[in-house]
Amino acid sequence: MFDNEELVRLHKTRAQAISNIILACFSLVLARLWYLQVYRGQLLNDYSVRNRLRQEIVYAPRGMIFDINDRLLVDNIPRFDAAITPQYLQNKAETLTRLAKILSMTEESLLKILQKNQGMPKYRPILVKKNISRKEVAIIETENADLPGVGVEIFIGREYLDKEVGSHLLGYISEVGQDQLPKLQGINNKIVMGDFIGQFGLEEQWDQYLRGEDGHEFVEVDALGRKKRQIEVDNLFRGIKNKDVTPGHNIRLTIDSDLQKVAYDAMQGRAGAVVMMEVNTGRILTQISTPGFDPSAFGRGITPEYWNELTSNDHRPMRDRTIQEHYSPGSVFKAIIALAALEEGIVDEHTEVSCNGKFKLGRRVFHCWRKFGHGKVNFHRSMKESCDVYYYRLATKLDIDVLAKYARALGSGEITGIQLPREIPGLVPTKAWKEKRFKEPWQMGDTVACAIGQSYMLSTPLQMAVNYAAIANGGKIYRPLIVDKIFNNQGELLLQTGPELLKETTFKKKNLDLVRKGLHAVMNSPHGTVFSRRVPGIDMAGKTGTSQVIRFSADKIFTKCIEHEYKYRHHGIFVGYAPFDDPSIVVSVVVEHGCSGSAAASPIAQQVALAYMKKYRADVYEKNLKKK
Repeated sequence: MFDNEELVRLHKTRAQAISNIILACFSLVLARLWYLQVYRGQLLNDYSVRNRLRQEIVYAPRGMIFDINDRLLVDNIPRFDAAITPQYLQNKAETLTRLAKILSMTEESLLKILQKNQGMPKYRPILVKKNISRKEVAIIETENADLPGVGVEIFIGREYLDKEVGSHLLGYISEVGQDQLPKLQGINNKIVMGDFIGQFGLEEQWDQYLRGEDGHEFVEVDALGRKKRQIEVDNLFRGIKNKDVTPGHNIRLTIDSDLQKVAYDAMQGRAGAVVMMEVNTGRILTQISTPGFDPSAFGRGITPEYWNELTSNDHRPMRDRTIQEHYSPGSVFKAIIALAALEEGIVDEHTEVSCNGKFKLGRRVFHCWRKFGHGKVNFHRSMKESCDVYYYRLATKLDIDVLAKYARALGSGEITGIQLPREIPGLVPTKAWKEKRFKEPWQMGDTVACAIGQSYMLSTPLQMAVNYAAIANGGKIYRPLIVDKIFNNQGELLLQTGPELLKETTFKKKNLDLVRKGLHAVMNSPHGTVFSRRVPGIDMAGKTGTSQVIRFSADKIFTKCIEHEYKYRHHGIFVGYAPFDDPSIVVSVVVEHGCSGSAAASPIAQQVALAYMKKYRADVYEKNLKKK
């Protein structure tokens, strides 16, 4: 048995051991508390705070677009979108069923949208329906407690005030596609799925200026992700900073919206294009392609019905005919071959040709537009009355490569350099081109057909405007300008454009004057192809053209165009500049299947030119009226 001393010693030993164990445990607890609250305290506090917060994107407004007279063309408007945040989505089947009923959608369509975006971060809202009604907004907000993870996002959409007028020029915005993302992120790594970017026209080409930088704000949420309050920086939420948006920059165009509407109305719904450009600066005043589309529909979220309507339309409303469609220029090209022949010394003002309505080359017969011919024709009359036989004969003396040299000097066969996407270059054929393209040698008959702007010769409406601007200004080719300046919301100028001379070809003044007088006679002398349709006060010089869609057989060549099936009718073209003595503007018009330039295209060009003269050169207009 233990004596008292041994028992006391034993108890003391045990008590000491227990005390040491308790002390060690408390030390571990204190160490852990120190580690969590002191050493890792700030980090864990941040984690705790962020669990209570949700970062929401604040979308930056895009820059606004104005016309040359500071009239607003494209504005920003708020839009409400229904969104699901996967991080907070609970009772998925039940929630989607209820949401589908509110939005008049199917559960399958909601699931499909979620699956499509499953690669996105869970905290990022996924838009399931754009541009929802105020009633739908009210129901979602009212039933927020029963719809965990569902909310309403506010997006700044685009409103194009003139709707279809100039829709191809202005373009539209829409959501980034998955196939676009890798390329776009190579240019700007801040672009992510769900962002809206310019996809057409100016909105696409100038997107880097128009698109601002999104910001974000933090809101306090409950366990179901429901918003409780907006967070400001205070002692509780130190280090949590909202980021302000950076708005996009504004653009002022060279376009005059009044002239745009005149051109659009003059087209009367027909398919075609109108371009008006200043001859001495390259500034575009009017650029219309018809039929158009409603660009606002893309920003709102285009419906399948409207998209099908656009894509199934035979007139292809999504194609910008001013720069993305080329046509055989027809007799409009005669001004170019005429200048080439004069410069090469092949003809002069006294050169005459006898026209009996046809020209035979080997076994092939080329017809003049006037069935029984023009009789004796000199240079001036060939331009005025557009005698085809005169230019057939010129073609036999002019090598195609020489003709191509002059056509390119005047702006054909290459892009104009306008700062819009997907411009096509047209075509000026050469011997080498045909050999490469068809593995066939060039024939004299090819040159004869090209001499009157048919066959392989192709130009866009903008290129034809550039051609005639160069004739009017003495051989200068300017880059067509569509943007006048770019400025921010504080009015600070960021970019100012000005005339850019791309190239200049020196032509003999006498030769230019002969061509110009011929073009003036087309509209202002008896028997000119537009004389009976001229509009007083403009004093315009120009040329009509008929662009063949198909080649008719000899028995149908003189059948009235209007009697042919619509899709086989010729295109009507007119290009001209005004006023004749001091040219300011050039107008190019194409009316698809309009049959003739004089009847279909020239009245439109003159309406637009008349509107310009009355607005910008009223003194000259009044003087011309009195002179007439």
